Amino acid sequence: MTQTTVPSAAAAPAAVTVPRVRSRRVRRLSGSDRLVLGLMVGVPTLIQAVLVWIPTLLSVGLSFTRWNGLNLSDIRPAGLGNYSYAVRDYPPFWPAIWHNVIWLVFLALVATPIGLLLAVLLDQKIRGTRLYQSIFFAPVMLSMVMVGIIWQLVYARNEGLLNNLLGTAGTPGATDWFGDSGVNLWAALVATTWRHAGYIMVLYLAGLKGIDPSLREAAAIDGADARQTFFRVVFPAMRPINIVIVVITVIEALRAFDIVYVINRGTNGLELLSVLVIQNLTGEGQVLGVGSALAVILLAISLGPIVYYLVRTFRRAH
Repeated sequence: MTQTTVPSAAAAPAAVTVPRVRSRRVRRLSGSDRLVLGLMVGVPTLIQAVLVWIPTLLSVGLSFTRWNGLNLSDIRPAGLGNYSYAVRDYPPFWPAIWHNVIWLVFLALVATPIGLLLAVLLDQKIRGTRLYQSIFFAPVMLSMVMVGIIWQLVYARNEGLLNNLLGTAGTPGATDWFGDSGVNLWAALVATTWRHAGYIMVLYLAGLKGIDPSLREAAAIDGADARQTFFRVVFPAMRPINIVIVVITVIEALRAFDIVYVINRGTNGLELLSVLVIQNLTGEGQVLGVGSALAVILLAISLGPIVYYLVRTFRRAH
């Protein structure tokens, strides 16, 4: 008796479906495409090099020389003499450093928290929030020169708004807010805060809009109130924005120039590093080597927060 062996289903060869991979051809750039890309990359790079990097390198080179700025044949090497003079023998240097530190602390502890507070309040979906945002952001669209002129009208000794409100305008007891070396730095800082707070407000508003609503909901379920939710959940979640704002605040404090130069050309209690650079590079009795050395010192200090921000950004990206 012949038995017929029937192959089982397990023994049957399984049909394997192999996905078809479509070959994608890499589109080669035409001559016009290369020309456009070359212009888009080359023109900004050229402008950046001509207006920023080449002058920066020349300033670094001039900081090690003595030169009156007239004849190239008069350039003499000075080594570290300009730096030594700026740090040891230049009277306004350390007051300017101290004023920049005060500027930074004031922006960090007063102006930036005010911007954060405005952002939190305007994030509550109150009526007219767009109008309030425009009002608080309006000073940011003004140049610091214009801000200085506006606040000169506020701080003027005899006709200023502030002395009129205090009832001292036109009297011997009126405060010269921009002329008195004991108060003009603080008056300038208040004027700067008026502009800086609006800028910080916009940045924090963008950060608050990007927070996942589920974080607030989870905090509410856990019994956290509004203050605990903000400081323990929302604010830590805005860490990238916080890093950006720290860098911006440091740079704003270091590059402060316009408003104090409008007030009194950075003298009589308003000395800043940026003003000292201009004073030594232009005007009568210009000392190009010392001015360049001061510029390099300011550049080195400014690069600190920038490098820190870039390192943190690239580490997070990888």
